[in-house]
Amino acid sequence: MRSIALLGSTGSIGRQVLDVVSRLPERLRVVSLAANRNVELLNEQAKIFRPLVVSVGADELTRAATVPEADIVVVAVAGTVGLAPTIEAIKAGKDIALASKEVLVAAGSIVTRLVKKKGIQLLPIDSEHSAIFQCLTGEDRGNIRRLILTASGGAFANYPLEGLADVTVEQALAHPTWSMGRKITIDSATLMNKALEIVEAHWLFGVDASQIEVVIHPQSIVHSMVEFEDGSVMAQMGVPDMRLPIQYALLYPERIDTGLPRLDIAAQGTLTFAKPDPQRYPALRLAYQAMEAGGAMPAVLNAANETAVALFLDGKIRFPGIYDIVRRVTERHEPIHDPDLSQILEADAWARQTAITIMEEVLA
Repeated sequence: MRSIALLGSTGSIGRQVLDVVSRLPERLRVVSLAANRNVELLNEQAKIFRPLVVSVGADELTRAATVPEADIVVVAVAGTVGLAPTIEAIKAGKDIALASKEVLVAAGSIVTRLVKKKGIQLLPIDSEHSAIFQCLTGEDRGNIRRLILTASGGAFANYPLEGLADVTVEQALAHPTWSMGRKITIDSATLMNKALEIVEAHWLFGVDASQIEVVIHPQSIVHSMVEFEDGSVMAQMGVPDMRLPIQYALLYPERIDTGLPRLDIAAQGTLTFAKPDPQRYPALRLAYQAMEAGGAMPAVLNAANETAVALFLDGKIRFPGIYDIVRRVTERHEPIHDPDLSQILEADAWARQTAITIMEEVLA
């Protein structure tokens, strides 16, 4: 029996985690649940799973993450709000199943050093990083030549470039293959999700950004690939269902049939791959620039994007304005070498406020 602390239980990933738990009552139990605002759903979840601790609000996340009975903490909260509780959970010796991109994007150096010091497992839940993790099982990481992250291309993969300024929020939220939360769906349309995954992959697998590439794969069947020094390429495939990488992380290294959907490879027909158009997806360039700058720049990139996406969802800026705001914020940031946690959080707050200031300047 493995005991789980779940941060972000009412979100898209959190609900799917609980679906996986419900399929394995003899193997998994929930000992703490934490959510930000959806108290009604959290109450329903608490009645079903009967955790020892139920927490509401960002200030309560650390209490939920460090409950003594938990073996593994699933971090599925959006934003850097998950950073402090993740660090405290690691200090408490908990394994981490990570679905929150922002933890490694903002503080990868701090988190990975602490993981190594405490000797705990850091298990990725994102389908792309789970795929790479699975491909690397039993392999010498010194033999990695390239990590190849696949991307669906989002809602506007084939949309005329000149029309992007006029797309609606509803259009941007119409993802072709995945069912996700609003913010990550917009990130998929801009490919900022893949930009952030480049940073994550660097910290998770210890490779340089120059060894990480992105390919557009609209079918979302190949979740990512690893090319080795001998020319071999390994790929992990499956239906686009987040419960599969969630279950793998929660049960690692075991694999158990819980009735989740299976891939009928013959029924898929053709699988296609293409290089991303840099004009359509400038977010990728911003990620490589942020990695080159180092320090707190990836945290600034992430914070500026979160703010810009929120502005777009609120109808205050147009779709291409997301890129424009993020670019302008990163250009104004003075890199901080080897920042500590307080400096990262200060840079995060600065980037959010600067994004608002830039929006006001542009609209003035």
